[in-house]
Amino acid sequence: MRRGLAATAAVALLAGFGGCVQSQRESASPGASASAGGSTKDVFVFAASSDPVSLDPAMASDGETFRIARQQFEGLLGTKPGTTELDPLLATAWKANADNTAFTFTLREGVKFSDGTDFNAEAACANFDRWYNWSGINQSENITYYYGKLMRGYKTGAQAADALYKSCTAASPTELTVQLNAAFVHFPDAMTLPAFSMQSPTAMKKYNADDTSGTASDPRFSEYATAHPTGTDPFVFESWERGQQVKLKRNDNYWGDKAKVSEVIVRTISDAKARTQELQAGNIDGYDLVAPADQPGLKTAGFQIMNRPPFNILYLGMNQKNKDLADPKVRQAIAYAIDKDALIKQALPEGSKAAINFMPENVTGYNAGVTTYAYNPEKAKSLLKEAGKEGLTLKFNYPTGVSRPYMPTPEDTYVALKAQLEAVGIKVTPVANKWAPDYLDKIQGSSDHDIHLLGWTGDYNDPDNFIGVFFGGQANEWGFNNPELFKALKDARGLSDARGSEDGVREDLRDDRRLRAGHSARASGSVAGVRQGRLRLHAVADPGRGLEPRHDHQVRVQPNP
Repeated sequence: MRRGLAATAAVALLAGFGGCVQSQRESASPGASASAGGSTKDVFVFAASSDPVSLDPAMASDGETFRIARQQFEGLLGTKPGTTELDPLLATAWKANADNTAFTFTLREGVKFSDGTDFNAEAACANFDRWYNWSGINQSENITYYYGKLMRGYKTGAQAADALYKSCTAASPTELTVQLNAAFVHFPDAMTLPAFSMQSPTAMKKYNADDTSGTASDPRFSEYATAHPTGTDPFVFESWERGQQVKLKRNDNYWGDKAKVSEVIVRTISDAKARTQELQAGNIDGYDLVAPADQPGLKTAGFQIMNRPPFNILYLGMNQKNKDLADPKVRQAIAYAIDKDALIKQALPEGSKAAINFMPENVTGYNAGVTTYAYNPEKAKSLLKEAGKEGLTLKFNYPTGVSRPYMPTPEDTYVALKAQLEAVGIKVTPVANKWAPDYLDKIQGSSDHDIHLLGWTGDYNDPDNFIGVFFGGQANEWGFNNPELFKALKDARGLSDARGSEDGVREDLRDDRRLRAGHSARASGSVAGVRQGRLRLHAVADPGRGLEPRHDHQVRVQPNP
């Protein structure tokens, strides 16, 4: 989340559409047309690396879904561009009670969803109650990842006793109070995330928004989630040609500043080189996840490259459902086998650097005093021998048909890591899964995997948004059960001092090397816009898995708690 700014490519695009496109763009080059994929003054064409998984942001964790969602939906709160600082959006004011278990929001007046439904306190509470009342397959982390991770449980089901949400009360059309069962200091920050966007209760009921079928690892989303998403933002849904493009049109009834273009087309172009060629040909106006090798040529040709500060990690995950990986010595051996600096040179953009934590250094509470695992292949071989796992064979899952901010070229990252693992005697069986719709289904929706590549971009500045999201409870991705860790993270998220909360978790788990064993690397990334003088593309990155804000990555080999 896979992965607010918390800004996202979607937020950035929205800023471009609503603020500076019309005044700075010229007409498309001769011969280009909107129907052919080119742009005119009134149409903005952006290239994404993959299809969205769903059009309902509450049922997604991928950046491509959130990119689209950010144009159609708004949350109670937003963030100031380029920062994680809270900013009014659908709520104009908010306050917490003394123990951070109740939050009162004052809502903006005169706002309507694009289907004409009033946005008010009752509509907002309907969204909170919808999330809390999900049951069955809709409780799967592969479907409602963000709600499950941040709110810890639902009204029914295995985690009901841990549910953070208690109630939502509408005191008036413009005031609501959300009651929680435990303290959550950063609850307002969570309300900036696309997964907590406000959606039309009328449209959700009409098109059976919660009618998800299939299985947790292979869901089939509702008519609402595939054809009728309805929010309050400057654009409204027009069409989705799977594997091709999503079209959005201007919402002329938007409560705020109207968009300066009448239509947005987000084209799916999975190949990084093809995205570059389409930009050079004038068929698209911009794209993100620019390959490092393409940047010099684009700059020379007069295109704008906008780099973004780091706020994410790339990690090598290990699933302890595999009995071999349940052994800490094996996980530590893998950590020692990885040469992060070599990986950065081979597969990540210039400016990347190794990291030692599961969160970037600019997150409040970052602690440099953790156990580290420097590259030591002989130590890796020794640990494998001690564990009796010489000749170990592991399946290695990696995504195809996608570029992520933390992983611009997944195949290159896989190749580099495969060689390093095989150098210490670990045999690797490649398992390539197409990003949409298969990869997250496999990693988050099932336990049928050994080691895998994935990443995360922070949604807001709090260690809980990294450590707590990953390790706050049992998950298919990791396959371990550590009640001590889960409780420590649950207690820490209620503390107002983020640094103290994170240090407290470390103090409780001082001897649990399984939590901190691993490697990380941070990598910077970029956004390419059209030529100077035509358009300034203010794309920042996506948060969450795939929505990842800011194009900088940290790569971590995670032996798991």
